[in-house]
Amino acid sequence: MSGLHFQEYDHLDLVLMQDFRKMKNIIIKLVVPIILFASICGCERDFETLNKNPFKPIQTEIGPLFNGVVQSLTLGWSEQLYLHNESLYKLTQLAALSATTFDNPSIGKEEVWSRYYSSLTNIRDIESRINDFEGDLEAMNNVKAMVKTLLAYKTFRLTDLFGDIPFFEAGKGFEGVEFIRPGFDAQEDIYKFLLDELKWVNDFVDPLAVETSMGSDYISLNGFDVLFDEDMIRWVKFANSLRLRHALRMYDADPTFAEMHIKDIMENNLPLIDKNEDVLITPRLLQWDNKSVHWSFREHRKLRMGSNIWRKFSENDEIDGSGIYDPRARIFFETNNDGEWKAFPQLPDENTEPSGGGPYQSARDVNYNLKGNDNIYSAFNYYLIRDELDVPEIIMTSAEVNFILAELFLRGLGVEQDESQARAAYDAGISHSIQFWHKIVDQTQIWVNAPPPLGVNGEFITINHDQVRFSNSDNPIELIYTQRWIDSFRQPWEAYALGRRTQLTPVEGDRIEHNRFTYPDSEAENNPENWAEQVAKMGGDTEKTRLWWMN
Repeated sequence: MSGLHFQEYDHLDLVLMQDFRKMKNIIIKLVVPIILFASICGCERDFETLNKNPFKPIQTEIGPLFNGVVQSLTLGWSEQLYLHNESLYKLTQLAALSATTFDNPSIGKEEVWSRYYSSLTNIRDIESRINDFEGDLEAMNNVKAMVKTLLAYKTFRLTDLFGDIPFFEAGKGFEGVEFIRPGFDAQEDIYKFLLDELKWVNDFVDPLAVETSMGSDYISLNGFDVLFDEDMIRWVKFANSLRLRHALRMYDADPTFAEMHIKDIMENNLPLIDKNEDVLITPRLLQWDNKSVHWSFREHRKLRMGSNIWRKFSENDEIDGSGIYDPRARIFFETNNDGEWKAFPQLPDENTEPSGGGPYQSARDVNYNLKGNDNIYSAFNYYLIRDELDVPEIIMTSAEVNFILAELFLRGLGVEQDESQARAAYDAGISHSIQFWHKIVDQTQIWVNAPPPLGVNGEFITINHDQVRFSNSDNPIELIYTQRWIDSFRQPWEAYALGRRTQLTPVEGDRIEHNRFTYPDSEAENNPENWAEQVAKMGGDTEKTRLWWMN
């Protein structure tokens, strides 16, 4: 695991964040093929051998490039503050925004956009070097599979936020001036290409093979795969699970194409992420202090437990927590300054008391109970957002895979409709989720006020509660969506996609019509002709424009 060493800035203040806009004229994401992870994500890296040919003469020099791509999987500082904490938690109602603090999503959008296209340059460079490899091409299959999977994950995330994006010709500026300002590509084309690429991973990687059919050794990254340490069955499971997630997401837009991929996975019983095989970025294992999460909450300060999610955790509003039936409530949130469980109204009115206090301030390291007298609402659990080493950033979990399977069986998508199979997958999803979060608490060294242990069958308490039991519901699909929504608590972008696709995730009041984020301002400045053509095709760059898979 020594291939990746992150060094975070000790402090990233708001002045720097405001200066980001000034940087965009220097750092041109689509047009200048330079590697600039340090300036974009608040991280610094050492890439002395970045531009050397990895196979001439040393094969493993491709590792630092791949390493940089893995690094780019981490969440950006501004992404978390401006997009997650200020926008997505409110839109998804996974939490309540008690007051508008930084109503400036443009800073977060710039960071997400820039980091993607910076890492895409690395990916294109790797692809180019693979194509230039002279030798047994099959020997490159494992490296190709890893790169294809990361490209798919990263690109799905970006296109699901913005819609159509530059992709097929993007990141290739080093190949010629014709690629300097790439055009926008249709989300449909991007989706179908990436799903086929993920299928390639399953079809052309043999995790048990030690050499190619010609007797060559597979090219190794020699320690630079810090995600799975070149365990190819883990990569294949990740690729198949990612393919299942996005085939389902696009199903209503093109059932024939989506079903082809779903059937391939289900009928051939292809391996998927299973319990304890979650795809995670764990700081301690990567020798990285994750300071950005606490910073984003400490600077923002206004997120609280909302009444919407509280009513999915507790059967009543008793302030002593006696109505809590889901143990994740005590992991995600904590009591107010008076030791009470009190949710901020999802739909506040003029009589709603204001939220205050300092539940996310570093002073609580010394005095945990120092939340501030006017902190009258339950906040996010301090240890969940304060830990820098043991709380992972989540890519994909076995719980999510089970909720996907539950929906497929219940709706009969690519499989024969089977309610008993749906229920089994649903129950497994809840069980995996609860055990996953308790495992995080158990392994987090700073977590002091840990919730009670689950016991032998504790995870089934939630599954058998009247409000959660599958057999009790007249509309079990909503139960599946609710539990998948809860499980995505620290992946609000996934809850955002689920809500837009289904329109059935829990909400109080009217669902906000927010279908995408508008393009970053820098794209209009740096790629004006293609941007203008794209906006004209869309009929305007607005948040109400529906994504392809929503149609």
